[in-house]
Amino acid sequence: MRRALDVICSGAGLVLLSPLFALIALAIKLDDGGPVFFTHRRVGHDLRPFGLFKFRSMIQGADRFAQLTVQEDKRLTRVGRLLRKAKLDELPQLANVLRGDMRFVGPRPEVERYVRMFPSEYAQLLRDRPGITDPASLMYRQEENLLCGNNVEDLYISRILPHKLRISLAYQDRRNVFKDLTVVVKTLFSRQSSVSYSEAIGKEDSATS
Repeated sequence: MRRALDVICSGAGLVLLSPLFALIALAIKLDDGGPVFFTHRRVGHDLRPFGLFKFRSMIQGADRFAQLTVQEDKRLTRVGRLLRKAKLDELPQLANVLRGDMRFVGPRPEVERYVRMFPSEYAQLLRDRPGITDPASLMYRQEENLLCGNNVEDLYISRILPHKLRISLAYQDRRNVFKDLTVVVKTLFSRQSSVSYSEAIGKEDSATS
């Protein structure tokens, strides 16, 4: 039933949002003339890699310099900053859902480098397909604002990603269609991250219910 809902909703979303897609594509082209879409290699269901679709929000080749997007990232284009702020850069992932790479609700797919650092957690999580959103994504909606200062990757690996994995694993144990729909609604109407910098670096969170 989840797969049927994913196919119907993603297909309808791609059709209904096609005018918005066209406007975003035009804005990206007018901004710097580069490609409209960006495909990023991520690890998916059963630890198989796939290409994650996004509207390009950074300069071409930005992923050669770093995997994480940080606060006030210099690699972002002018249009890209607006897309990131509104999360519009994620809309092409509807095509990933339609193809079966992802579902609407599930753990966010990561790059292979970070998956290798947490093999047991990802082996369990990726028994299911990854998703566009889940409770961890909601909590860290504005994650880039937490990634500032020196050693941002150390912060991400030692604090933020383990916390996100705990939240996603806890949700996986008790998810159902109703809970998934609730997550989707919260994603559509949420505009703020629900975790602060201090919580991210040193405080357990119990909001996984």
